[in-house]
Amino acid sequence: MSPEADSHIIGGRDGARYRFTLLTDGLLRYEWAPDGIFEDRPSAFAAARNGSTSSASTIPDYRIKESENLLEIITARFHLTYNKQEFSPHGLFAIVANHTRSTWRYGKDEENEGGTARTLDGVDGRMEIGRGVVSQKGFATIDDATTMLFGEDGFIAPRRPGQGRVDGYLFAYGHDYREAVKGLYAISGPPPILPRWALGNWWSRYYEYTADSYLALMDQFRDNGIPLSTAVIDMDWHLVDDPRIIDEGMTGWTGYTWNKELFPDPPAFLNELHKRNLKVTLNDHPADGIHSYEDLYKEFAQAVGHDTSNNDPVPFDITNRKYLDAYMNIIIKSLEEDGTDFIWVDWQQGEFSLMGVDPLWVLNHYHFMHNTKMHQGRPIIFSRYAGPGSHRYPIGFSGDSVVSWDSLNFQPEFTNRASNIGYGWWSHDIGGHMNGVKNYDLLTRWVQYGVFSPIMRLHSTKGLWVTKEAWKLPRVSREIVTAFMRLRHRMIPYLQTMNVRAAVQGEPLIQPMYWEYPYMDAAYNVPNQYYFGSQIIVAPITTPQNGSLGLGKVKAWLPPGRYVDFFSEVVYDGDRELWLNRPLEQYPVLLKEGSIVPLDQNEIPKNGGGNPDAFEVVIAVGTDGYFELVEDNDDSAAASGDLNQYPEWSRTSINFTQSIGRIHVASTSDARGSKAKNETRGWSFRFPGLKTIKDMSLRVMVISASLTEDYTRSFNGDTISVSDVPAASQIVVELGPNPQLAVNDPMSLIEPILTEAQNEYEVKDAVWDVVSATKVSTVDKLGQLQTLDIDEDLRLAVTEYLIADSRS
Repeated sequence: MSPEADSHIIGGRDGARYRFTLLTDGLLRYEWAPDGIFEDRPSAFAAARNGSTSSASTIPDYRIKESENLLEIITARFHLTYNKQEFSPHGLFAIVANHTRSTWRYGKDEENEGGTARTLDGVDGRMEIGRGVVSQKGFATIDDATTMLFGEDGFIAPRRPGQGRVDGYLFAYGHDYREAVKGLYAISGPPPILPRWALGNWWSRYYEYTADSYLALMDQFRDNGIPLSTAVIDMDWHLVDDPRIIDEGMTGWTGYTWNKELFPDPPAFLNELHKRNLKVTLNDHPADGIHSYEDLYKEFAQAVGHDTSNNDPVPFDITNRKYLDAYMNIIIKSLEEDGTDFIWVDWQQGEFSLMGVDPLWVLNHYHFMHNTKMHQGRPIIFSRYAGPGSHRYPIGFSGDSVVSWDSLNFQPEFTNRASNIGYGWWSHDIGGHMNGVKNYDLLTRWVQYGVFSPIMRLHSTKGLWVTKEAWKLPRVSREIVTAFMRLRHRMIPYLQTMNVRAAVQGEPLIQPMYWEYPYMDAAYNVPNQYYFGSQIIVAPITTPQNGSLGLGKVKAWLPPGRYVDFFSEVVYDGDRELWLNRPLEQYPVLLKEGSIVPLDQNEIPKNGGGNPDAFEVVIAVGTDGYFELVEDNDDSAAASGDLNQYPEWSRTSINFTQSIGRIHVASTSDARGSKAKNETRGWSFRFPGLKTIKDMSLRVMVISASLTEDYTRSFNGDTISVSDVPAASQIVVELGPNPQLAVNDPMSLIEPILTEAQNEYEVKDAVWDVVSATKVSTVDKLGQLQTLDIDEDLRLAVTEYLIADSRS
């Protein structure tokens, strides 16, 4: 019998071949065992099977109605009926509530909103993806009958033999999509908190660097004011085309011996990267085992009992305990002793092993466990998705995509749908990996998406003509890429708070629009659009610029409410679909009224992404808002106990009260150590779309040690700044009653479009005559625009600003 509380296990006794386990009011495990023996060991998917869900306090309210030939289980979310026979569509079904009134039937699962896939290798556009636990039908299932098991000793274990076993999970949450994913985390285990530095910019390229050239490259990033946090060394760090490798007929993809011609002193090289405040990962393709040309061959062979008299290789067998232990404690440990922070587990080993389990599962699990033991900070690996439950082992490497607009156009949707299976930390090859054509606009838009994606990692294959270093780009792209990569590090305070939210509250950073608006059809029609944390909506531009206008566009849907663009400060009414048009230097990033986004105030942040000494807080006025900023004490400090609980956090509340126009900032806890008690910090507050700040009844106060005083402040457009504020102080900014987003001036927005448009002057005159006409309604202007013989993209760009704000 499972250690789960007996009161929510139905069946499984007295020879019954069925068993149901009620985990939450929307999550039910259903099992069929021809021999009446059921599986209670944790699996790769259900790793928390006997964990937090076993507490009787978590048992939901439910009712059971049972007769000799019929069993009914009733919760607030579903009503299941079972005929006590072998599972079948007519004999096992459930009516799902929450306004869907859908019927799930065993074995007849319908399509849902999708999950994710193992890899994007070679993908040029769309591809098939797996299933998630989110569905408009209100139900979804996970088949856990064949996944890897863990034995009592924590090592992988085989499944019981025999055909006909069923082990599935029914997620019956209706349209409550967030709760469905939280139910997934309840049985599978929550995602861990990433180390803060992982949220910064990563540099990666498949290229034969030397130690000197790589360090020089890192210094070029610094000299150009582009911050980085992670240095990725692709496979050429180890022996690849050494004569010994060629003599053995190997490809050189697998290797663990440093190439001393390129890296003569590996520990010194890695130490230099650490001095630059960078973490380091090395690429590892483990599929070819350990060969005689490896420095650690004999030590490894002795550990696994392998005969070395003929220099035979040790075949890759990660499901063998001796091999696994030697791999982690000899091979990987030696690289960590050199200074490697974590391993990039690249993939060539396929999906099969002698034990019959997916070796990728084994690699991901034990790399993560090993990294947990070897490093004091929060553990991390970098590997491909192995199936449902893989969210416990971030970060995901999505593979080698093709350099094309079609690839870029699919990545936001791919990333959004991954949250439907709880997989929140995908890292893509930003800019694309291989093939394709050189296109600076494409690279620029891809970098912008990367900045507003879970992990920002530039990467590409070898080739003389590949350039992703910003200083090698033409002026316009160079300036934009530089600005956005700086912005990524400036956003780390926000991203770190969302990182903690993802782990502690079960809310992935990326969320599709239909999570928030499941009953609005329009939310499902924008698969590329998403919430980037709790405060930001992003509508990525993933198609080429219009050459004559110099604008890219995306069809977006704005939910009910009012919004202001983070970059352009244009104000939009929601509850509508519209085309958003942007020059290359801008990206559609929208803040709803009441949104609060804390940034690093430094325009050029340092490497590493540490806690800043000054903040810029972006606030969209119009309604009340609240944000709790979370900062870690020290990434090198041990995270004791449950990694998903706050270890040592500093928290600062930022509260905006619309009716009186007041911003109140106060530290709710400060665990950054004794040094923090004596430090001061700068604060600035930006109000995009407000525009009238200097005319308002403004007051700024700092409250410290029971002393309230007006504070020196400065103004710069829509920004208020205060400096040298004691860390323990409270800050109060009073704008005056009921501040509002400004009314757009459509003419001032449309005129630059016509000025820059490379169209006939007669066309520009005709458009201007329509939009500038007085005493003509917007509806009539839109109708007149439809009659003009003009480029459709020009019509859409002009229309956007005519209809953006109904008050204009």
